[in-house]
This record gives sequence, C-alpha cells and structure tokens, in this order.
Amino acid sequence: MADVLEGHWQKLQHSSSFNTWQLRTLDAVRRCRSAALGGHIDGCSSCGLLRISYNSCRNRHCPKCQGTQREQWIQAREDELLPVPYFHVVFTLPDTLNQLCMHKPSVLYNLLFTTAWSVLNSFGNDHKWLGAQTGMISILHTWGQTLTLHPHLHCIVPGGGLTNTGKWKMAKSKGKYLFNVKAMSITFRGKFIAALKEQLPQEMTPQLLNALYKHNWVVYAKRPFTGPQSVVEYLGRYTHKIAISNHRLKQVDDKEVTFSYKDYKHGSVNKQMTLDAFEFIRRYSMHILPKGLVRIRHYGILSSTSKKQAAICIKEQLPKPEPLVKTTPSPQPYNPRQCPCCKEETMLALLHFNHRGPPANCMVLAADMLYALI
Repeated sequence: MADVLEGHWQKLQHSSSFNTWQLRTLDAVRRCRSAALGGHIDGCSSCGLLRISYNSCRNRHCPKCQGTQREQWIQAREDELLPVPYFHVVFTLPDTLNQLCMHKPSVLYNLLFTTAWSVLNSFGNDHKWLGAQTGMISILHTWGQTLTLHPHLHCIVPGGGLTNTGKWKMAKSKGKYLFNVKAMSITFRGKFIAALKEQLPQEMTPQLLNALYKHNWVVYAKRPFTGPQSVVEYLGRYTHKIAISNHRLKQVDDKEVTFSYKDYKHGSVNKQMTLDAFEFIRRYSMHILPKGLVRIRHYGILSSTSKKQAAICIKEQLPKPEPLVKTTPSPQPYNPRQCPCCKEETMLALLHFNHRGPPANCMVLAADMLYALI
C-alpha cells in the first residue's frame, strides 16, 4: 500500500478527490516504518548485532499497524466473555444512502450505531422476545470486497439478558436466531429514516424517502457462535480489520493495481481485479473514517459502565465454564529487547534519529557506542 501511495503522491496532493483528513491519513500510511518518520538503532550486548528500526505511523487505517493493537484488544475481550451463547447480527445500510455516507459520514455512521442498538434494545426489553436488558459489541465496516462503499455493522450479542431483578434470562431463540429477522429489518428501516428526518431534514427529499421505503433493508442474523472460542476467533478477524491488507495486493506498477477478492455472489470464489492506481486509492480513501469516530462500541450489559457488575451477577447464576482453549495459538507479542540473532533479551537502544533519516556514519557511531557499553 505504501508503494502505491508513494508512486502517485504528487498527483494525490493536487487532486480535489480527497479532503485534508484523508490526505493526512494517506500520508501517514505512505511514510509508515520508513526513514521519513524517524527511528532508532539498537545493538545486542551479547552478540554485537546492530539493527535499524523505523517508527510506525500507528494509524488505524494502516495495513502494517493493526497486529499489536488487535491482540491487546482481543486479550481484554477474552477476559470479559460470559458463559452464555452469543449471536452474530449484521445491520446493513442500503446503497441508496451511499452518496449521503460519503458527504455526511459522521452523521450516518453514528446513526447506524445508535439505531442498531435501539433495535436490539427494544426487542430485548420486549417480553414477547426476551424481557431483559441485553448487550452488544458492534464493529463498523464500510467496505465490500472490491473496495466499494458498503457500510454495515457487525454485532455480537449475548443470547439473553438481565431482568430488573438481576436474574439472567435466556432468549427465546430456539438455538437458531436471536430475534425475528424480518421484524428487526422493518424496525431498523423505520427508526433509521425517522432519525435521518430529524438530523438531516434538508437532505430528505421525497425522491430519496420513496427510494428508502422501497428498499427491503437487510438485517442479517447468522447462526449463533458455537462457543466462546468462536467469539474470540471472530473478534480476531474483524475488530481491527481494514479495507484491504497488503497480502491481497498481487501486482503493483506505475499505472495499475491488481488485488484479490472473494466473489460472495458466486460461492465465495477467489478472483482478482485490476484497477487504475488512482481509482484504487480513491476507493481505499472512501473507508478512511472521520476524525474521532469510534468504530468499536459496547452497549447495555457489555458497556464499559455495566460489564463488570453484570459479569459478576451473571457468572454467579450460571455453571462455571470450561477453560478457554485456543485452536490456534496467539502470536507472541513483539519484544524489542530480544535479539533476532542470539534470542537473548540484550538489545539496547543506542542512537535515535528524526525524520531526516539516520546520519551517514550512523552504523559506525552505533558500533562505537555498543563497544563502549560492552
């Protein structure tokens, strides 16, 4: 991704297709782990190895910077898992709203979060379906496999909730879906359009309203997770995912970018698509979220203010679960103190440099400093 951006940076800077926030983000991705962000030289006091390390941009849209953050987030969620079944629900905005999403992303995406929770919360509190306070972890994705705009919310919902008296109550789902999908879809459409009329009245033309009501809005309810292990594996795949990762880029040249994608309309067949490089960057930039927009949110009994007390209450009422056994081991966190050569924790930071890059004789200076320390 950095190579694609670097090769067309001058053109991007003078294009009207990108706003200043998108350009700042693209610039961070372009310079990530390069001399442009500065870095440092480490040396091993055991075997004498010298290593240059460049700083990362730590941008949430960067393909190189998500691994460590993802593992830390997943570890925190593992500790909060409840010994109950979890369901997977997806709320999708119709493509009729794509233009509005591009021009008013903060409003539309915030409404998507609040409306999805409003739907699940109202169904949860309805005694016909549950009659208890449930919760939700929601993750915003805005892309399709070919980088087109496809805003949708992945929601992880416990299969039950806490009543007003603090009792855990299982949902009447019969093991397949949490609540009725058709009923949720109709409610989702009604609540979202009502919120749009309130927040963006000037945009709600009769033509747009007719088109929105004509659409069958999609609330996709997947089968429940088979256990806490499935929840953890799902979180690992989806939480810090970005529009496209570097391993999907198959060929990059001065004019075009070829990348792989799954064609879900034809049995999830793996295919490849080639786009003009500028068009590829334009599609990628559509998924740069507005500044300050939180893309992972917690609600109800899973919210930051309630989850500790709710977890204690629920775990007291349910049998103790079996210890969580991971089917795939978690990658070991990067240890900057460990030498890649002798594997000892003997790496020392010797020399730091700024965005101008390392000095010409940096390795000599670092070697002299390491020799003096040893």
